[in-house]
Parts: sequence; C-alpha cells; structure tokens
Amino acid sequence: MSLKVRFFKFLLKKTGFTIDYNVPEEARKSVMAFAPHTSLWDFVVGKMVFVAMGVQIKFLIKKEYFFPPLGYFLRKWGGIPVDSKRIRSLPIDVGNLIKSSEKMTVLIAPEGTRKLVKTWKRGFYFIAEYANVPIFLSYLDWKTKRGGIGPSIYPSGDYEKDLEKIYTFYRGMQGKHPEKFNL
Repeated sequence: MSLKVRFFKFLLKKTGFTIDYNVPEEARKSVMAFAPHTSLWDFVVGKMVFVAMGVQIKFLIKKEYFFPPLGYFLRKWGGIPVDSKRIRSLPIDVGNLIKSSEKMTVLIAPEGTRKLVKTWKRGFYFIAEYANVPIFLSYLDWKTKRGGIGPSIYPSGDYEKDLEKIYTFYRGMQGKHPEKFNL
C-alpha cells in the first residue's frame, strides 16, 4: 500500500469518515455518478475516498480551471477539461474516451455545480448509454460520514425511470451544505 493511500486512509479516519471498500470490478470501466455535490470539500474528501479504495478516477471540470499551475495538478489528478461551447458533443467525446480505454472510471456530479439546482444534468446518463457502460452510484454522505460506491444501473433508455432509481438511492443523504442538495 502506497504512502499516499495510507495517508488518505489515516486522514479520513481522523476526520470521522468511514469508507465502504467494496469496489466491483465493473466499476473500473464505468460512469461514476457522485452526489451530493454541495461544496469543494465534497470533491476533496471524495477524491481521498477513491484513492483509499484504489479506484483511479477521471473527472470533468470547466476548461477555464486549467491555467498554470492549477491545470497541471488537475490533469495529474485525472481532470478532463470541458469546453462549454462544445457541451452538446460531450457525451460522445467522453463516451469515446471510455470505449477506447481498457479501464476508465469517469466521475461526474450530475448536479453539475455546487449550487442548489432544480434538476440534474443528463450528461452522465448519456455518456454511459453511448459508451455502453454501467452507472455506479458513488456517494459522500456528510450526515453519516460515509463514502463509497453503491449499486449500479445500466441505462435502459428510459431516463425518467432510471433517474427515479438513482434518486431513491441518494434520498436521505446530505452534502457538506445540506440546503444545496435537491433530488
């Protein structure tokens, strides 16, 4: 076990977080929905959880954040720049990245922002559908201080029906700022 993994496990334990270390093999080539996402801390602690679990993730982030030196670190951590002018082609672009990789886990916060939103963005669903991979439901619940990977679903083509299953899993969980999480 690397020093980084041991350090993150130590930090998580010291801050009271419990990790569910169950990582299905299918999760190593998937879209990983991540919720709740209400704070930058959700990402930081969530990233530590994934490192501790041994899951290498890629994540989508606005291309505007890829300036020196931050861009270097974002790429090293798995960041994939997203150009908002090409947002319509995003599911195909990211889907092709997944298809062409032997193993690739793309973490996406369906809320699309840390602010309160009325509806989730659909990109995570369409990426998984196009790449023909499962969507795993990952979480960081600040109420229970638990993090991990929950069940998976394969997109059926009925977005509303599948989204209700996803919402059912996340119901009752809280982000760092609970008032910003909406299902």
